[in-house]
Amino acid sequence: MSRTYKAIGINLKAMPLGESDRIVTILTKEFGLLRAVAMGARKQNSKLGGRSGLFVVNELMLAKGRSLDKITQAETLESYPGLARNLKKLTAGQYLAELVLQQALSEQPQEDLFYLFNEHLGRIERSSDLEVLPRFIHAIYQLLAIAGIAPQVYQCCITGVRIAPDLANSDAQAGFSGAVGGVVKLDELDRILEEQAPRRRVQSPVGEYRIESSTSSKTAVTHSPHQSFSSRSLNLPLHAPELAAFQQLPQADSPNPDQFSTATWLTLEKLLRQYSQYHFDQPIRSAALIESCFAPDSMPKP
Repeated sequence: MSRTYKAIGINLKAMPLGESDRIVTILTKEFGLLRAVAMGARKQNSKLGGRSGLFVVNELMLAKGRSLDKITQAETLESYPGLARNLKKLTAGQYLAELVLQQALSEQPQEDLFYLFNEHLGRIERSSDLEVLPRFIHAIYQLLAIAGIAPQVYQCCITGVRIAPDLANSDAQAGFSGAVGGVVKLDELDRILEEQAPRRRVQSPVGEYRIESSTSSKTAVTHSPHQSFSSRSLNLPLHAPELAAFQQLPQADSPNPDQFSTATWLTLEKLLRQYSQYHFDQPIRSAALIESCFAPDSMPKP
């Protein structure tokens, strides 16, 4: 078997190695997620310098190594320079890259994920400031869909009853339960919240958490003492604009940025972030900048 191979991939992450090299994490169509060394990429005038940058798509020649493969040649096919010139777009791109890193497989073709990620980076790069946030939320949902874990948004996950938003009614009209898998009827949300009434957590001698309800003498043991992302924060009511915006996300086309407020899109981002973190059991570090980037008072006036 040859020790060199070709691949087409997009750079998701890079970190320095030694004095002049760089380790690049790449999503490739042919082999999925891989990490490779770009030798001398941090040297001035290096041919691999710009080609090992974030969100650059290259046709690569790689050589197998003992622990890490090496990039021996790279020809750039596509890049997204507009992302780096706008903080909102760059933050959105980095956030999506984290989601891709959490779901991409190694040593398996990831062609669909590769094309979907590139498509949404291109949409975000071409967006006006007002379009960035809804297109970003749409991309999050689409990445969850290709991973097979997107939340149900059209019908109650428990009863199967379709839930349609009434935009003339300002009251909460549905609930969202990330642990159950998406939207639920309000009475089902109430039942879930009742089941998750405040409880007292006591660590047992074997390291598992015993949960004692303050309203019951029954005691249960959690399935995982290491669960980082609680489902409690995923059980929230949805008002009509939030439900209506949610129901646009499974569509292939980007949602209309003028149809819903910035606050509505930010609510959906928080729900999808908690949902993603719960299901992947990993934090999204880029999310720390979302509120400062997209806060309503930071958005340009239409």
